[in-house]
Amino acid sequence: MRKFNIRKVLDGLTAGSSSASQQPQPQQHTPGSREPEVQETLQSEHFQLCKTVRHGFPYQPSALAFDPVQKILAVGTQTGALRLFGRPGVECYCQHDSGAAVIQLQFLINEGALVSALADDTLHLWNLRQKRPAILHSLKFCRERVTFCHLPFQSKWLYVGTERGNIHIVNVESFTLSGYVIMWNKAIELSSKSHPGPIVHISDNPMDEGKLLIGFESGTVVLWDLKSKKGDYRYTYDEAIHSVAWHHEGKQFICSHSDGTLTIWNVRSPTKPVQTITPHGKQLKDGKKPEPCKPILKVEFKTSRSGEPFIILSGGLSYDTVGRRPCLTVMHGKSTAVLEMDYSIVDFLTLCETPYANDFQEPYAVVVLLEKDLVLIDLAQNGYPIFENPYPLSIHESPVTCCEYFADCPVDLIPALYSVGARQKRQGYSKKEWPINGGNWGLGAQSYPEIIITGHADGSIKFWDASAITLQVLYKLKTAKVFEKSRNKDDKPNTDIVDEDPYAIQIISWCPESRMLCIAGVSAHVIIYRFSKQEVIIEVIPMLEVRLLYEINDVESPESEQAPPLSTPVGAVSPQPIPPQSHPSTSSSSSDGLRDNVPCLKVKNSPLKQSPGYQAELVIQLVWVGGEPPQQITSLAVNSSYGLVVFGNCNGIAIVDYLQKAVLLNLGTIELYGSNDPYRREPRSPRKSRQPSGAGLCDINEGTVVPEDRCKSPTSDVKDNSFSRSRSSSVTSIDKESREAISALHFCETFTRKADSSPSPCLWVGTTLGTVLVIALNLPPGGEQRLLQPVIVSPSGTILRLKGGILRMAFLDTTGCLVPPAYESWREHNVPEEKDEKEKLKKKRPVSVSPSSSQEISENQYAVICSEKQAKVISLPTQNCAYKQNITETSFVLRGDIVALSNSICLACFCANGHIMTFSLPSLRPLLDVYYLPLTNMRIARTFCFTNNGQALYLVSPTEIQRLTYSQETCENLQEMLGELFTPVETPEAPNRGFFKGLFGGGAQSLDREELFGESSSGKASRSLAQHIPGPGGIEGVKGAASGVVGELARARLALDERGQKLGDLEERTTAMLSSADSFSKHAHEMMLKYKDKKWYQF
Repeated sequence: MRKFNIRKVLDGLTAGSSSASQQPQPQQHTPGSREPEVQETLQSEHFQLCKTVRHGFPYQPSALAFDPVQKILAVGTQTGALRLFGRPGVECYCQHDSGAAVIQLQFLINEGALVSALADDTLHLWNLRQKRPAILHSLKFCRERVTFCHLPFQSKWLYVGTERGNIHIVNVESFTLSGYVIMWNKAIELSSKSHPGPIVHISDNPMDEGKLLIGFESGTVVLWDLKSKKGDYRYTYDEAIHSVAWHHEGKQFICSHSDGTLTIWNVRSPTKPVQTITPHGKQLKDGKKPEPCKPILKVEFKTSRSGEPFIILSGGLSYDTVGRRPCLTVMHGKSTAVLEMDYSIVDFLTLCETPYANDFQEPYAVVVLLEKDLVLIDLAQNGYPIFENPYPLSIHESPVTCCEYFADCPVDLIPALYSVGARQKRQGYSKKEWPINGGNWGLGAQSYPEIIITGHADGSIKFWDASAITLQVLYKLKTAKVFEKSRNKDDKPNTDIVDEDPYAIQIISWCPESRMLCIAGVSAHVIIYRFSKQEVIIEVIPMLEVRLLYEINDVESPESEQAPPLSTPVGAVSPQPIPPQSHPSTSSSSSDGLRDNVPCLKVKNSPLKQSPGYQAELVIQLVWVGGEPPQQITSLAVNSSYGLVVFGNCNGIAIVDYLQKAVLLNLGTIELYGSNDPYRREPRSPRKSRQPSGAGLCDINEGTVVPEDRCKSPTSDVKDNSFSRSRSSSVTSIDKESREAISALHFCETFTRKADSSPSPCLWVGTTLGTVLVIALNLPPGGEQRLLQPVIVSPSGTILRLKGGILRMAFLDTTGCLVPPAYESWREHNVPEEKDEKEKLKKKRPVSVSPSSSQEISENQYAVICSEKQAKVISLPTQNCAYKQNITETSFVLRGDIVALSNSICLACFCANGHIMTFSLPSLRPLLDVYYLPLTNMRIARTFCFTNNGQALYLVSPTEIQRLTYSQETCENLQEMLGELFTPVETPEAPNRGFFKGLFGGGAQSLDREELFGESSSGKASRSLAQHIPGPGGIEGVKGAASGVVGELARARLALDERGQKLGDLEERTTAMLSSADSFSKHAHEMMLKYKDKKWYQF
């Protein structure tokens, strides 16, 4: 896994468009008469590319809204994304095309619509009544900057405040401006000589919607009478305002200020506040003002029938609390609770029982949107516990460094992982159900199990159930547990390759059938895990140390063109059973005082309790050699049937027998060739050129160039300008291209040499220079003999060549079916086997479990090899090239996978120029070539992976996984599988206002907004003020909603037909409804308008 520099990446990107149009024609070597023709079933029409779902925490969140009737939560982000959450499993992702930050979101409560305000001064109306929400209208303000919006419940007039201090009014139905404008100078009149600043708050009096409360940043608040078009009261305070909130009776409101104070005002007493509170200020004894505190960014004032009101606020801590975590403060009566958060607070909302502002609010929870988390606090329980979050928002708990995706796993895997993961659940959550429970689940047509595995910077590994486009964490494994933790920073050993995160996961190799798991970490360590349902305590962690570096005869030899005699490798081809060490070797320096024979991490030498789940079987570490740190591992494979694990880096390859805990092979890459090395290379001195340690894994967050010699960990803010071209990190920089790293490994049962008459176990090794070498494996019989006799491994002499580094290998039988590597089915190892003992002895090594067993002597096989530039299908045992396809000339393949789709198989590739391609097998016919996304960062390159049944994924941001499909069938069924955000719900009844209140206090209640803001009375707005842009989701949205009903009816009809009932007339009505969707939406809205703004006593 060679590193490549940014110039190559840019070449790859600029070549994106040209490679699409000038795709090289397949150079197909049609099989000779001896090659049997394989019937291929996959055609271009089986393929279509589309995004399916996005999981994880919304990256860089900026806004929050909640619909209290529909029970749907909306989150907007700084990149213009919109995420909607309903009941667990109901999630939706949308994107504003402009990519501008979302500054505010407002639901049209219980209407199935949402208004978003963006930093580019546009407002958008989203239709949520369809499974994939779409924009119905947009409005672009041309002369003013939007700062705050307010939409009263059950009103169609949206108030929009601007930076200049003016308020404009938008008709939400037509998305046009009213001629009614509240100008800042008219609002403040002579109360201030200077400009009052931008609008930071707008709300109507809960008891009188004809009165509008306007908050200006400078500290001025105005109560504006909409009918008389003048200010009733003006309230001034000498500190800037951040937010304002009403008491539900409309007689008091509260403001939060930049000096950490709250002021409570009586509406009719504008001269000074009734009360000033500094929640976190130290009260001074002599009656002086408390010390100023940090700004209170938001305050909410919520009442309940049964007790004291709640005042909830964010910010406001005193300045001397240095290092204190961000806090949410809940003041209830005389008690004040300060709730510490893990990240800074972006926004919060109090969830209340009623959508009506003029009723007792009855708050029951607070949803807090943090920079990297979403927290829901239960207000009804003592101690304010948090709810257990059911959404998969913890993907980034520690930054993701790699991921793998497995579709169509064995059916017992998810229950097994869930049962061991259930024991890891935290305690102390609220006992109540998660209250954000709107929407309905989609009907998951896909029933096969899917698992995603993520590796993280802290050494943890998470298994996720990804079946039917949902995501749920199953089990978490902490690989760092097998190592000693350094007590403090000074104690840190200087043997680390990386400055921090020494346990970060680089490569995951997992066999779903046997449940064997193998990981390679950033400190050149490999750990093999077995799955067990029993808890065990191991006294000594089995450990091996490997010197994977070849030495040369003359350290100072000049780099000449002539090949010197090959050096002898450290380690031999014959097996060396090494007794497992309980601690690292003691020899820590070589004769010349250089660090030597020391691994980067120290394995624990105390007994280790291993919980049910994945349990460490063996730890393998590469050691320092003569002052050189070990190079990071670039490729890894494990095979449960053979009991072997193999890994390689830019120095060479090592094969380990994990059953006997022995190193079988430890060879430099050049030694693998023997006398067949086509490059005539000279082994280099490890001391002459220090390799960069592991820049390929570096961030995951965005940042700048990595220094040559050492590398920050994956979590550091480093942008890696040269990233690895395979699934793992890489080490070779542009001036050291001759270093040949091991880039692909594949265990299989196939023909090792041309003369072979039958397949046998072997290991195929691919390198970054495009070479494929075959190593023969001679395994002892199964049972006890397997543990007693040595495994013999030896290079076979077979060498194949391709252009570009090798990425992936697979094998097909004569019928074109995939021959999977041999595996041993999972069984519990930690229980004594008595009855099975005899069977176990009889049991031979399991062979490949394949759809069509191709073990007969007469049958041949095909090897499929995919490199960064091309794919080849090689006929075995003859080793003739049956088919060849140049995938890309100007770019290179980042990920290639051989995957199953529609009862057939194909090769799927993702190129650096953003193209996703698929090819038939074995003939390598191009089936799909779509420009999907430009390679904008290294994270995508490192995490992109394809799996069976047309599924793929990548990490689209540090916190989110994007899933996509390249299967036409899945694209067609996607609409069915997606959940519905909008469900018909009755709006709660309005609160019953007292007779006398209605009679005497309700003069302004009869406000007719239509009369005030409509064109007839207020005239037309200036055309240059804002531009209306019709959205793409207009009539299609209504049609989409109607066709959803058609789908429901189709399903209902199937059920009813079984009972002999007919639904013909209902179906006809649905068709009519679909065709008249246009007028349907218009009439419905007219009807709604007619009654919307009228009160109960006006009907």
